Amino acid sequence: MIHDLDATGLLCPLPVLKARKRLAALKSGEQLRMRADDPAAVIDVPHFCAESGHILIESTQHGDVQIYLIEKKA
Repeated sequence: MIHDLDATGLLCPLPVLKARKRLAALKSGEQLRMRADDPAAVIDVPHFCAESGHILIESTQHGDVQIYLIEKKA
């Protein structure tokens, strides 16, 4: 199941903090699709995933918005 989080309009560190909170409520293997437009998210989200053990499945750019697909760690 994919859950959505719209973090557009939020600045560092809020997109990552909101992603952490949403992922905490998910079951292992569930996915979170997050939209963000904070330029720092390009660095922060992959770093957060690497540090927390979650899997960054993909990141794409649509105009000013980045879309991240994150799978909760097992």
